Amino acid sequence: MNTDHQVRTGDVVTVGVDALSFEDVVAVARHDAPVEISAAALAEIRKSREVIEALADDVVPHYGVSTGFGALATRHIPVELRAQLQSSLVRSHAAGSGPEVEREVIRALMLLRLSTLATGRTGVREETALAYAQLLNAGITPVVHEYGSLGCSGDLAPLAHCALAVMGEGTVRDAAGELRDAADALREAGITPVALAEKEGLALINGTDGMLGMLVLAITDLRHLLKVADLTAAMSVEGLLGTDAVFAPELQALRPHPGQAASAANLRAVLAESPIMASHRGPDCTRVQDAYSLRCAPQVAGGARDTVEHAAVVASRELAAAVDNPVVTLDGRVASNGNFHGAPVAYVIDFLAIVAADVASMAERRTDRFLDVARNHGLNAFLADDPGVDSGYMIAQYTQAALVSELKRLASPASVDSIPSSAMQEDHVSMGWSGARKLRRAVDALTRVLAVELLTAARGIQLRAPLAPAPATGAVIDALRQVAPGPGVDRFLAPEIEAAVQFVATGAALRAAEAVTGAFH
Repeated sequence: MNTDHQVRTGDVVTVGVDALSFEDVVAVARHDAPVEISAAALAEIRKSREVIEALADDVVPHYGVSTGFGALATRHIPVELRAQLQSSLVRSHAAGSGPEVEREVIRALMLLRLSTLATGRTGVREETALAYAQLLNAGITPVVHEYGSLGCSGDLAPLAHCALAVMGEGTVRDAAGELRDAADALREAGITPVALAEKEGLALINGTDGMLGMLVLAITDLRHLLKVADLTAAMSVEGLLGTDAVFAPELQALRPHPGQAASAANLRAVLAESPIMASHRGPDCTRVQDAYSLRCAPQVAGGARDTVEHAAVVASRELAAAVDNPVVTLDGRVASNGNFHGAPVAYVIDFLAIVAADVASMAERRTDRFLDVARNHGLNAFLADDPGVDSGYMIAQYTQAALVSELKRLASPASVDSIPSSAMQEDHVSMGWSGARKLRRAVDALTRVLAVELLTAARGIQLRAPLAPAPATGAVIDALRQVAPGPGVDRFLAPEIEAAVQFVATGAALRAAEAVTGAFH
């Protein structure tokens, strides 16, 4: 689910020696921003290539230059077979299976591999790096499959499918999305296929770029969705006649987590000047303590925020990394290393799947309260127009509950698993790619859960008429009603839910609120 709404279409992203930003990755992956390689990066690429070429004729074996790979690294490869060695590596490693991976993920992966090439630490030739930029700019997307990466020694199979396309082999989708033979697509785009030289095949497949790209996209989405979670929580508090006294800044300051403070501030901003909230304030109010799903919303969404920001720190470090094995060091040596292991990225990917599940779980509990006459403070059963004749949102909550249960399954960590490979040479792996694939599904499910809460809370608020909602929630409901009808008799509900999903995912819900409150924290 693409929940990004900060489009940078047309901006050129410069890939240099330094790290790319999150915004750079999103611009290229989602919005087809063109890329260019900086002059400084091209100079570093040429410099490190000289190191590799100096080793090519050395009688001493050098891993990745004149040896086999993995468990076959003990074989010294003669000069006349080394070009074949590199192309054979890519062909054999392009062994993915299953459904196609999303275009934005593949573009992020290719951009991040290009970013590592641009550091000058991999030893590839200038024309090889330029070919990656050319494919991105032409909108040519290699076909990458769901299964094939263990998240160690890099995202091998996914990256190999991309390298295969750069060689003019395999299958791609062109800018129009048509499935094409890579050679034909490259020829039509005026791109010369690359004939790989020493070290290059290894440099093109040995990175954490797939899992990192998916992590960056998920962080971008979750930052947005956690603001939406504050909005829907505030609407539920309002529609369920809850109290906002617990969101007071002096109470939040007693537990000084920054995410909690931000979430509570958003709730206060949304609920400001609400006639519904004012209707049950004062000495006669009996709503001293609401259920946890209302009262503790800032604590859960705030903890989620802080977890996302921890993940962002890890992702930023990884964006600054040059992951390859071996690498060309700054002092001109070629050194073997273990930096390709995906563990640091895999751990935070799993953290975020847990976050998505828990925020969704709390949102579902708030939705359920609206539908139960024992807990919804005077609203119709299931918010139905004529309960018994109409079922209202009864089954919308079933859909939400199914999504929450799925999220709980997706929250089971992938990074605690490992399976040995390559004749026990690669005997511990991160499963970071698998975790990132789960996380994408979790982000999509969270979007849908919040959309159902938004629908439910909006209907509940409108059923409080003649009491009026807060200006912010009123603006959100008015915008929602442009795409999804209000209270009334039962109707085909699936399209209404999907309209609400898009209303959340595209940023329309948050924009409507922020037009009143100003930017959310």
